[in-house]
Amino acid sequence: MQEDTKLKKKLLLATIENIDQEGRGVTHIDGKAVFIEGALQGELVEYESYVKKPSYEIAFTERVIRQSNLRVKPKCKHFNRCGGCSMQHFEFQGQIAAKQRVFENTLSRIGKVKPETMLTPLAGPSWHYRYKGRLRVKFVVKKNKALVGFNEKRTHFIADISSCEVLPQNLSDLMPFLQELITQLSIKDKIPQIEFAADQNYLVLVLRILEPLNTNDEWLLNTFSSQHFVQFWTQSKGPDTVKPLSRKDDVKLSYVLKEFGLEFSFMPYDFTQINPFINQVLVRRAMNLLKPSKDEYIFDFFCGLGNFTLPIAISGAKVIGIEGSDLLIKRAKECRDKNHLNDFVEYYCMNLFEITKEALLKLGHANKWLIDPPRDGAFQLVQLIDDEINPSVIVYVSCNPSTLARDAQVLVNEKGYKLDKAGIVNMFPHTSHLESVALFVKK
Repeated sequence: MQEDTKLKKKLLLATIENIDQEGRGVTHIDGKAVFIEGALQGELVEYESYVKKPSYEIAFTERVIRQSNLRVKPKCKHFNRCGGCSMQHFEFQGQIAAKQRVFENTLSRIGKVKPETMLTPLAGPSWHYRYKGRLRVKFVVKKNKALVGFNEKRTHFIADISSCEVLPQNLSDLMPFLQELITQLSIKDKIPQIEFAADQNYLVLVLRILEPLNTNDEWLLNTFSSQHFVQFWTQSKGPDTVKPLSRKDDVKLSYVLKEFGLEFSFMPYDFTQINPFINQVLVRRAMNLLKPSKDEYIFDFFCGLGNFTLPIAISGAKVIGIEGSDLLIKRAKECRDKNHLNDFVEYYCMNLFEITKEALLKLGHANKWLIDPPRDGAFQLVQLIDDEINPSVIVYVSCNPSTLARDAQVLVNEKGYKLDKAGIVNMFPHTSHLESVALFVKK
């Protein structure tokens, strides 16, 4: 009976031609592109499609008939089910090489640009690196169990996992106990997610609660906190409702850029880089490309906490940090003051997706820019460059190669820059996410 069912699936064979930007194998069948999850370049696989469109299909690998020599056994026992990672079956250096190809192809295809020098990829620890993120929570009545984790592959259900190889080790170890704890709460079906943030000293879990905790819930959480050395915070509505469960949980997280002698304090809900190990080398590379020096005037757009602003200021340059969030600007000023860089750094809150030429000119003229935008990129900003707004050097840090390529097209083909150097940063091992950094120099 099972064999009959399998035959009805009409499984197809394919030889994988390359890897796409989502980490999927790509092949072409009768002129149609087929993107196959779990398949590697050069492999012969049996696959089944679950999305069928006129011009493409999306499929998953049912069986590997001829394996790539880059295929490895996933370290995580939940990999085939959990959607948190997509590339654990891919040898680590192979992942980096595939991301490099995707990066180069995206610059060429979307931006019609090619860097004069391709930088060596930056990589670091490949396991237990994710110090910030969000976990989904769902109480399943039939199992009488709270599931905590990421979505299953190809579904909106939560994967039933007992550990995770990319989360901090202490959080991974806590997963079964955390599920047990939530199952005991009176509002176990009113907690849709948990935000987590960690540093070298603390692990903070922010519970999104749709109803108030009762006295027993608070006792259970406080007991768990004391036993497992975690801090609980709660969020009942918007970001302004995030608060520690008790006074002992009111901790401030921090990370250090040792090379620059800087320490950054942040709250669990602030935006920071999820991978503190790679962030160290990313900042170093950005500074090597920007080459800030004493008495220069430099803009840092989308500055966040000042992750790049303060290292620039260490050189003696005058830096203007611009960010769209009042809360982040407040935190950035606290970090600036803590590191005694008040004389070198000023911060302004501005919406950089709607910034005008007049607003930019009011800041003065900076000969060097550092841009570190979210996934939407910095299109409005680079469009403003003209004879009056004309930096000679732009270092662009990107978390989305497509928007970097789009903005590079403007800078190179319309604004008179050359793409001098570019390279990838493996900020998110075992996923298809790609961080990169590029240097644009005025011709």
